[in-house]
Amino acid sequence: MGQQELHDKILALVAEYADKYHKPKAYHEGDRISYASRIYDKQEMMNLVDSALEFWLTSGRYTDEFESKLANYLGVKYCSLVNSGSSANLNAFMALTSPLLKDRKINRGDEVITVAAGFPTTVSPIIQYGAVPVFVDITIPQYNIDVSMLEEALSEKTKAVMIAHTLGNPFDLKAVKTFCDKHNLWLVEDNCDALGSVYTIDGAERKTGTIGDIGTSSFYPPHHITMGEGGAVYTNNPLLHKIIRSFRDWGRDCSCPSGKDNLCGQRFLKQYGELPLGYDHKYVYSHFGYNLKATDMQAAIGCAQLEKFVSFVERRRYNFEYLKKGLADLRDKLILPEACPGSRPSWFGFMLTCRENVSCLEVVKYIENHGVQTRRLFAGNLIKHPCFDELRVTGEGYRIVGSLKNTDRIMNDTFWVGVYPGMTDEKLDCMIKVIKEAVNTVAS
Repeated sequence: MGQQELHDKILALVAEYADKYHKPKAYHEGDRISYASRIYDKQEMMNLVDSALEFWLTSGRYTDEFESKLANYLGVKYCSLVNSGSSANLNAFMALTSPLLKDRKINRGDEVITVAAGFPTTVSPIIQYGAVPVFVDITIPQYNIDVSMLEEALSEKTKAVMIAHTLGNPFDLKAVKTFCDKHNLWLVEDNCDALGSVYTIDGAERKTGTIGDIGTSSFYPPHHITMGEGGAVYTNNPLLHKIIRSFRDWGRDCSCPSGKDNLCGQRFLKQYGELPLGYDHKYVYSHFGYNLKATDMQAAIGCAQLEKFVSFVERRRYNFEYLKKGLADLRDKLILPEACPGSRPSWFGFMLTCRENVSCLEVVKYIENHGVQTRRLFAGNLIKHPCFDELRVTGEGYRIVGSLKNTDRIMNDTFWVGVYPGMTDEKLDCMIKVIKEAVNTVAS
């Protein structure tokens, strides 16, 4: 049996195995309903094994294919695959600290406007570098940045705005982009929860993550597509793309891909820094970078996921509307989520805020005890967490503009349930029933 024949036989067996042992389990009344799960079939497993048989392991042909297809879907020029959404945010922020950006470079002590209501790795790179996050409040029921606070948050040290589209709901991109353009600020869109969301700006509908200077995505299992672990950084700016790739790939100056030598024809011709003339360009470093690359096996899974992605987004939107309709009669006890005007979100979850007469803790405990998984809005108020203990004591390293009243409100009174594509109508009906029971029991 020849190599190709054996290869094809192995993949055929993988497909047979996947069809037999990895089919989605049918839902039965009483089964626990998770907030998210992987949605995959034999194609992901065949791609994974195909990549493993090739045994290239690091970034390779599947990575090239994924980056190209995701960039094409988003409508951007450049896309770089990384090993997680958190690494994507690190990569995006650190790119803005490059000396190549000259007077627009973010220096230690410069300020970045953001929010405390969200996931910590939107903020972590700012603090770890030595820049200063400036926290402003959010609005309810959109759960995104209160754009009325932007001008008040501005100072002579402000260099960027870095915020997420909360649970798939775009923030007010028109207002934020106008503010950034007016003051010559960078805009980083943390798009990790919002892949597939669209926003109309300047009369055109565009994907979130592509309107600012840099966008980021996560491919952790609960997200819109999965690689197990993985993320992406994307931009239309060729200089930012060059810097992003450098920080991702050890900080090196050379852009030749791994395993490829001297594609540029300049490998031994130039002089860099104080290195000798002709020093091997593959080992010249223009930034203090990292190794944030993903493996080709992850990319292989991602390529199969992208083929299903449009249907994933459609189902998320359907599930969201199903829940909103089913819970409409609880508006006197729960605040239901609302999309940002001018947007069509690719929802990551369905957010609920308990009104004053309803205990969120008791509602959540009831729902969890009756088989439905819930989640809080990640950190709630990040500043209240132990990681901020030292900063709170010194009073240095961050600023708060105005109050964080709504941020504290969602920390105390808000939770969410899932809308992932694997949700069936039966699961949604069960969730609606349990949430109604919980709220009415607690409120009474």
